[in-house]
Parts: sequence; structure tokens; C-alpha cells
Amino acid sequence: MRTWLHLIGSLVAVVSFGACSSSAPLFVERLDTNTGVTVLNATEPLVLYRDNSGHAAHARDYVYMGPIEVNNMGAESYYLWLGIWSTMRDATRLVSQRNGFESVVLYADGEPMPLEIAGWTLDTIGVSEPVYPRPVAGAADAYYRVTADQIRLITDARDVELRTGTAREVAYTLWDQQSLPSTSLQAFVRRARN
Repeated sequence: MRTWLHLIGSLVAVVSFGACSSSAPLFVERLDTNTGVTVLNATEPLVLYRDNSGHAAHARDYVYMGPIEVNNMGAESYYLWLGIWSTMRDATRLVSQRNGFESVVLYADGEPMPLEIAGWTLDTIGVSEPVYPRPVAGAADAYYRVTADQIRLITDARDVELRTGTAREVAYTLWDQQSLPSTSLQAFVRRARN
């Protein structure tokens, strides 16, 4: 009897813990009061990286990637935000972080998607407040025009890779398991369809 009660108590604790952990929002929708647009974004961006250990132990370049919908009175525009940073670069030199990111090709399950850069600042996408927090203080922000269908392709892909540059191509691959960012992207896509 005691074992049975212990088992029931453990199951209740596991279910309660699961309910608490799943209550975090997977997307955020808010009004940008300065521009009057509604902004929708996933709460957890995907993380891509490039091992750069040839320069120093544990040296890596990172790219955080998240979708954005900007709704201006019913006219939706879609973007991908990239938060670009490195463990090697001086955080005060954003120009060096941006090198190569004018030309970006995203691969979703091997299918290439060239991305068109919208710009490096919030005003290029028509918003006044940061949509995603920078992963580190010295990260560079970049915004790329995409379609809702391209975001769906990224969301449905099992393998995502990002390649930057033209003269010397640099590849970034997904960092480990990303179940929460994937779930957040799926919730974003479902919300963007409504």
C-alpha cells in the first residue's frame, strides 16, 4: 500500500511539474506604440554555430535566428532576425560581426533559400522596440525579408544550415537539441496563419 501511494504521489508531482513548465508562452504578440504596428515573434530563437577552435580553444561563432511578423493594419510582412556574435571578436566592433552577412543562404533540409537583407536596424522593419533580446551585449542584429511559406519550410525542416559570404563561404549548423525553439517556431506559424 505504501509503495502504491508513493507511486501516485510521484506521478502527481511529475504531472504538476510538466504543467508548470509548459505554461511559458511560445510566441509574443504586442503593439509597437511608437509605430502602430503589431509585432509577432517566437519566444525562443534557433541557435546555430560554427566551431572556430582552430583560432582558440572553445572559440565559436553563433547566430540566433527568430521569425518576426509585422502587421501594419492588415498588411503582414515577414522577417528573420539574426543575432550574430562570436566568442572571439571584440564586442565593440559590430562591423566585423556583420562581415559576410550581406549574402546569406539558408538551407532547410538541403533546399537553398537566398535571404534578402532588409537592414541592420529596427527602423528597416518598421518597429521601434527590440523584438528579440540580443544574446550578448555586443551582438549584431540583422533582419532579412522572408515569406510566411519560407518560415513554414524552416519550421518543418529537420536540418537547418546557414551559409554566409561569397568569396569565402562560412557554414553555421544547428546547436544540439532544440526542442523548445522548434516548439516555439511551430506555435509562431500556427498563430501567424490565424
